[in-house]
Amino acid sequence: MQTADGYVASLRARQLRLFVDGELCASPVDHPKVRPAVNAVAATYALAHDPKHRALATRESDLVGRPVNRFTALFRAPEDLVRKLELQRVLGRLTGTCFQRCVGLDGINALYVATHERPVARERFVAWLRGVQERDEMLNGAMTDAKGDRSQRPPGQPDHYVRVVERRADGVVIRGAKIHQTGAANAHQILVMPGQALREGEEDFAIACAMPVDAPGVTMVLGRQPSDDRRGGPDAGNARFGGQECVVLFDDVFVPHERVFLDGDLEACSTLVSTFAGYHRASYGGCKPGNLDVLVGAADLVTRTNGVRKASHVRDKLVQMAHLTETIHGLGVGASAKGTLHPSGVWVVDPILANVCKHHVTQLPYEIVRLAEDLAGGALSTLPSIADLDHPELGPALRTVAGSEERAKVLRLVESMAYGAGSVPFRIECMHGAGSPQAQRVVLEREIDWEAKVKRARVLAGIDADDELA
Repeated sequence: MQTADGYVASLRARQLRLFVDGELCASPVDHPKVRPAVNAVAATYALAHDPKHRALATRESDLVGRPVNRFTALFRAPEDLVRKLELQRVLGRLTGTCFQRCVGLDGINALYVATHERPVARERFVAWLRGVQERDEMLNGAMTDAKGDRSQRPPGQPDHYVRVVERRADGVVIRGAKIHQTGAANAHQILVMPGQALREGEEDFAIACAMPVDAPGVTMVLGRQPSDDRRGGPDAGNARFGGQECVVLFDDVFVPHERVFLDGDLEACSTLVSTFAGYHRASYGGCKPGNLDVLVGAADLVTRTNGVRKASHVRDKLVQMAHLTETIHGLGVGASAKGTLHPSGVWVVDPILANVCKHHVTQLPYEIVRLAEDLAGGALSTLPSIADLDHPELGPALRTVAGSEERAKVLRLVESMAYGAGSVPFRIECMHGAGSPQAQRVVLEREIDWEAKVKRARVLAGIDADDELA
């Protein structure tokens, strides 16, 4: 398995075409807006070699006959789903941000389900996945299309979707773009998947395939995050780690048949989308509680530096932050523990609890952030730069007013997680990642057995006879 240093070195070997702030980036690994995200991914490789976490971060693979990094493994046993959540929470706590490998992990398992009963597709996909495991590669799971005018279907605005524009004897040519691509510039390969269920007549958009990130025709554009210019400076907040999103442009990219897993298969693509949604919505019960552990700890530290930790209302707010964090984690674990074995041979999550978990993630982290802001006080958004606190002339006077450097640094961490670059996992990603709130409500309405609830209510009201309990 790849080491953290080996992973970083492997990124340097790519010929990645990445634009940052309007300029072609000569060395993506070393760019100050990219490197914190590289560090976060590297942590996923480091844990696989850490004796304390190795059992959690790795899994025996029947494809290659040896342990592999869990982020490239299939969910072959019921405990795999829970261990994924536990690993995500550990990594979320260690990095305090998004470590960018969950979409790829959930994507390969969803594709394994979707290619069930498609022998040719299954053979191609397994051969490709075996190579991913052998090389221990980082995957960019590319699902979200731009969509444009949501009132129109893809054929009415094809430029807003990735689609097949040419089919050749040896492969396909794809065109379009994927947006909100987590960790794309830090990946080895792109796993392209359709972003929604598709209808008859939309077969060109039903494409699932893979390619190297530096394949001809692939261009990436780094997305902006709040306060990302602070990265590498004294006011970064999170001094080492960060997340990353890109727009990935596909300009007539050729994909050979051996890397094309689904093409025009509407039924299989629908299975892929729904299975992925379940996996990824449950995933938020792992990484987000891990990140929130950091925010709870930072808020606690602020109250200690302010000398108010023992106040009853402060303790109550900290307990509430921890309570909401564990609620999210419990729902993710529940969705995983109640998983079922799919005929393909992998385990899938409970769809109802997975969507309840993600729906809570669209709400509870906002309350946790609000409580952190309450406990931190106004200095959270008005504190001078730490560079000013270190200034030989200004420093002594400012430290009397603003407090110690420790207090300043922890306030910067809370600020980053509440408003800055670190807020992406706590706000926008919590709201829209793996589907916006209404997407979860649609699934819940579809999956809940309403008639069973009504039937039992009729029995207990004395309207109908009880045929379940004598």
